[in-house]
This record gives sequence, C-alpha cells and structure tokens, in this order.
Amino acid sequence: MRAFLAYALVCLFMLAPLAQAHAAQSSQSSAKGGSDQSVSLNQLADLLENDKTRQQLITELRQAAAQDQKKNAVQPPPKGKDKALEHAPTTENATQAQKQEAASHQRVSFARRFAELTSSWSETIGARIVATWGMITALAQSGNGDHVSFSAGVFFNALLMFAIVVGSTVIAFWVLRALARFLFSAISGFASRADSGSGALVRRGSAVIVGIILDVVIVLLAGGAGYLAGLYVIGDNGTMGTRESLFINAFVLVELVKVGIRALFAARYDSLRLLNIERDVAAWWSIRLRWFVGVVGYGLLVAVPIVNAQLSFFLGAVLTFLIMGVAYIYALKVIFGNRKLLTDRLKHKADVATVGFFSVLYRLFARLWVLIAIAYFTVLFLASQIDPAGALPFMLSATLQTVIAAGIGFGLSGLLSKAIGHRMTFPESIRDKLPMLEARVNSYVPNALKVVRVIILLVVGALIANAWQVFNLNEWLSSDAGLTALSVSAKVALILVAAALLWLVAASVIEHRLSPNTGGGAPSARQQTLLVLFRNALAILIATFTIMITLSQIGVNIGPLIAGAGVFGLAIGFGAQKLVQDIITGVFIQLENAMNTGDVVTVGGVTGTAERLTIRSVSIRDIDGCYHIVPFSSASVVSNYMRDWAYFRTEYGIAYREDIDNAIYYLREAFEDLKSDPDHGPNILEDMTVPGVTALADSSVNIRIMIKTKPGTQWGVGRAFNRLVKIHFDRAGIEIPFPHQTLWFGEDRQGKSPAANIRVLEADDESDDPNYRPKHRRRGDDAAPEETGDAPS
Repeated sequence: MRAFLAYALVCLFMLAPLAQAHAAQSSQSSAKGGSDQSVSLNQLADLLENDKTRQQLITELRQAAAQDQKKNAVQPPPKGKDKALEHAPTTENATQAQKQEAASHQRVSFARRFAELTSSWSETIGARIVATWGMITALAQSGNGDHVSFSAGVFFNALLMFAIVVGSTVIAFWVLRALARFLFSAISGFASRADSGSGALVRRGSAVIVGIILDVVIVLLAGGAGYLAGLYVIGDNGTMGTRESLFINAFVLVELVKVGIRALFAARYDSLRLLNIERDVAAWWSIRLRWFVGVVGYGLLVAVPIVNAQLSFFLGAVLTFLIMGVAYIYALKVIFGNRKLLTDRLKHKADVATVGFFSVLYRLFARLWVLIAIAYFTVLFLASQIDPAGALPFMLSATLQTVIAAGIGFGLSGLLSKAIGHRMTFPESIRDKLPMLEARVNSYVPNALKVVRVIILLVVGALIANAWQVFNLNEWLSSDAGLTALSVSAKVALILVAAALLWLVAASVIEHRLSPNTGGGAPSARQQTLLVLFRNALAILIATFTIMITLSQIGVNIGPLIAGAGVFGLAIGFGAQKLVQDIITGVFIQLENAMNTGDVVTVGGVTGTAERLTIRSVSIRDIDGCYHIVPFSSASVVSNYMRDWAYFRTEYGIAYREDIDNAIYYLREAFEDLKSDPDHGPNILEDMTVPGVTALADSSVNIRIMIKTKPGTQWGVGRAFNRLVKIHFDRAGIEIPFPHQTLWFGEDRQGKSPAANIRVLEADDESDDPNYRPKHRRRGDDAAPEETGDAPS
C-alpha cells in the first residue's frame, strides 16, 4: 500500500502540468460563458474525422491568421522605441548575425549540449512540481473538474466497431500464422540440411531471410484484413474511424517489431534462429520480449491516444506513466534476475570463440550489458514522459538503426579479423624471385586491415550516437569541421597507401634484381652493393617525403620545419666534420668501385672480408673471425684482392747440391697435376711463370714461381700447389733444405781443440714399450758400441 501511494504521488508530480492546462482551459471557457465558442474534445474529434468539416475548419483558421497578420501590419510601432528602430540592424547585418549564430551553434561542444539538456529536464521537473501543487490547490478549491457528457449508445456502438476491426485483424493474423507453419517447417528443414562451410552459411542465411519476409507478409496481410473490415464492414462509404486506424497502425508496427524478435530467437525453429542459444533460453526471452513490446506498443499507440481524445490529456498522461512505470520496473527485475546467468553465458561464448575479435567483443559485452540494458529502458521511460507521442517511434527508430549498424559493423569487423589472421602465400616461383615479398605483404595487409577495422568501429559508434541523438552526424558532415576532417583523412590515407605501394614495388624490383633465380642471373658484387645502398636510401627518402606531405595535409606548416632542418643540418655539418668526411669518402669509394660486399680487402690496416658496406663505413671480418668497423675517413688506401685476376707468388728453396733445371722440371710437373685437379684447375687462368732463381740464401737456392688465377682463389690454389710440390720433390729425391748450423768449439794457444763432451742415445729392447724413456749414456761406459748401436764420434 505504501509503494502504491508513493507511485501515485509520483504520477501526480509528473503529470500535473497537463491537468493544470486542462483545468485552466475549462475555467476560461466557463468564465466567458460562451458554450458555443468552446468545443469539447469529442466534438473536435468528430469535426476532424469528417473531410468536409475538417476542410472548412482549416479554411477558417487560415482566414483568421490572415486577418491577424493584417492587423499587426497596420498597427504603428509602440512609443519609446523609435530610437531602437533607428539603431536596428539592416538586412545584411541581420544575415551576417544569423551566419555567426549558426557558426557558433556548430561550435557548441557536446558537453555544453548535454548540460543544456539536463538543465531543461531539471526545469521541466521543477515546473511539474509547481504545477502539481497548483493542481492540488485548484482541486481543493473547486471540488471537482469538468463534466463530460456521456452517451451509452454512442459508446457501445464505437466499442462494437472497434472490436470488429480488432477481431478481424487478430483472427486473420492467427489464421495466416497457422497456415504458414508448414512453410516455416519446410524452410527450417532446408536450412538444417546444409553442410558445414561457406555454402552452409549462404544456405542458412537465405532461409532466415525468406522466413523473415514470410513473417512480414503475414503481418501486412493481417493489417490489410483489418483495413478491409474497417472500411467495408463498419465504415460508411469507404471511410474508417480514427480509433480503428490507430489500432491497425499500432498492430502493424508492433508485430513488425515482434518479427525481429522471432527472427533473433526463433523458439520453434532452431535452424532459423539468428542467436546461437538453446531452445529453452530462446523461448524464455522471446515470450517476455514479445509481451513487453505488445503491452508498451498497444498501450502507447492505442490506449493512450483514445483516452486523450475521449476523456482528457491528463488521464492519458496518467495512463502513459502507469504503463511505462510498470514496464520499467518489470524490465529492471528481469535484468537483475538474469544478470549472472547471461554474464556467464557471454563469458563462455568468449572462451569458445574462434576469432579473437568476437572473443573480445563477448567479454566486453559481458561486462557492460547490464549498464546498457538499464540505460536503454531508462531512456525509454524518460522519453515516454517527456514526449509521449514521439517516444515510441523514436525508440523503435533508434533501436533499429543501432541493431543494423552494429550488425553490419561487427560482421565486417569479424570478417576482417579472419582476414587478418589468414596468412597470404605466393607460388614457389614468385618466392624464389622475390623472397621478401610474401613477408612484406603479410606485414602490410594485416596492419592496413586493422586500421580499416578501427575506422568501421568508429563509423558504427557515430551512427549509433546519431541514432540516439547524442551526436548529430548529418550536421557534423555538412559543417566545415566535418568536411575538413573527412577530406584530410582521405588525403592522408591516400598518401600512406601510395607510399606503401611505391615502397613495395621498388623493393620488389630491387629484390628481383638481387635474386640469382631471375632471368638475368646473380648480380655482380658491385651491383649487389649499389642496389642495397639504393634500397636503403630509397626507404629514407620515401619515409621523409611521406611524413612531410602528411604533416602539410593535416595543417602543419612545414616551411619552418624545413628551415629548421636546414639550420640543424648546417650545425651538424660543422660539429661532425669527421662524419661528413666519412660520408663523402664513402660516396667516392662507391663511385670508383673500390670494394664490394664479399671482397677481401685491406682498409685502414685491417685485412679481411668486407661483410657490410654503408655510406659511412665498411665492416670487415679478419682471418681470426674478429669483426672490424672501419670508417671511410681512415681508408687512405684501399687494397682489394678480388679485382679481375690474382697471382699466387711464392719461392721454393732447394739444396745447393741439387740441379736447378731438374727442380724446375718437377715444379712444372706439379703444375700440370694442379691444372688437372677438378677443384682448382678451373681457377687457373694461365700457365705457370718461372722467373728464375731469386736468391742464393744461407741454406738454400730459392726459385720463384707465379700462377695467375681468378680473384679470390689464389690462396686455395697456392695451398694445393704446395702439397703437389712436396710430393714431386720427395719422389725425385730433391732436398728441400732446412736451416743448417755449424758448431765450432774454438782452439787453445797451442792450436788444439778441446774435447767435446758428447752423449749418445741408446736403443734398448724395451723401445716398443709406449712408456719407454730412452737413456743417455756417456762415452766410455761398460756397454760396447756394437751393443748400443752408437757410432764413434
């Protein structure tokens, strides 16, 4: 009882202004005493129903408006305002003021508009509180309100006509639904026979669309049956009353909303259900949502307008508040009663989702669905109280736009998420010629699709905000700010896409030229070095121009930036002269083709293989594996062992007792064997050159030879030739001397040499033992020389 009294008091507070306006109108009519000048609401409704009286009323109103306009034009301006008229703005100034006002209105922020909206609501609530107190005071003073004449015959006649139209519409709807059940069953069977894959998706989607179309046709046919009954059964000369038309329009609108609910849940047909949920859950939600839509829809679209027309606007407002209040409380009860269950189901959907985007979407909706549902029904309740006539159409339109925008946007985002996770593959021939193309495309395309997905989600958010009048999308698109934002975004996107395509094409062409599997074959070392340097320089150039053009398009003045960069570059040039010297020297080294990647060079006192070349330095790996980075400013001399051809030059020493010509003969034999070697023979360019004897050394006679080889192979050829020379000299018995040393013990004053203390090595029978250690014996020991094997010294 306390809750009911509180609810009734709230009704009075919310609906007092309508009652006060109605009471004021009634008091004014009674005060004038002209009953012929005041028209009751029933009489006004009758006048509007008849075409002739309605046209006559419109004509009289237009004539009265014309007379008022003439009267206002003839009246002179009030006194005391001549000076104000002198300073009144001209037409041009007024137009300029209107433009400024419109521009200032466009610049109003969302926060300010929201503040103005909440302020207007507060003022409305305050006015209703004051009006409620005034209504209570007026009722206490007057004791009763207006008395409306009531005719039982007219009432029951109108009720009978209304019941005939309602019955005809509802019966036609039930009959058509019953006849169409076998069609729905056939459509559901057609969808259930689909296999997995894209074909199944198309088959099921087609079945769902056909089912929705069939359901819509049934609703329209039932509405048509109601119109026929109203026009030709109870109507006069093909006319129909306002109440009957209200019901049929409400029936069509409400049942079309139920069509959407049946398409989402489809409790009877599993194959036609858009939401992937169990049948019992779908039936539970379908029943409650259809009842909610039916009560709210028929209540606001039929009952409330009839009460407004037949009784009073105050009673209609009371009925609106009662209907929406009960619906709001019931909606909150359902939301909080199923909060945990629906949240757990959404989390389960997120766990089993195969696409990451939908998993994130399910988890986000699991956290926010309660707040979204409460906000939705709160807005529905407030809109029904602020604008009872336009609340339901506004909610239906906003809901439909939201569902369509979210469905299309999230569907496209899901498809893009699948495309992002799918890796593109190229044929083997393309991968051989362009080894980095596949990796580069699989890097660019997913990032581009992610940007497109973000844009789609932003558009969906803007459409939803526009549907709920939180953000005026049309006004923003027609404003200067919107046009500028769209134009700049399109230009920036075009610039980025063009830069990416240019880099992709240029890098692919360079890789095609670097690949050994192309028609031109493997490039030379110089071409490889220059192409790599060109690719790096092109990447820097494209990145720099892209950044500069993008900044200029978004409104940044790049003139000071370029000037600042020039001053900064000049300062860097003075402060980093060594770096400038490195770069300039590197440029000339590359132009003169002094070295390439893979060459064996000597730069700055470091000898090794050039592994990496930049515009500033060269990276060298020496024979010990040490990695050296040598700046070009230190490269006063560059020695390259890999140009055109090379020589293996060495000297072989023979003993003084050997024949020189015989030794040269065997050297040439060794060279002939070297030329027949399958590994080293192809690297020899010419016959061996023997310049002759170069030196008569301390222990040997040195003979120089020279073998001309391909660049970079001289060391391998030399090692192989050394091996063959040793083999041939050993076979010929040619001695390759090693250093000799003569020991002189000196002489005394008498010309005699002192005795030499000599130790000889004795060979025992245990010499086969691996642990045997030879013994040293001195001359004159007991063992005889024959036993020891030592020769006398």
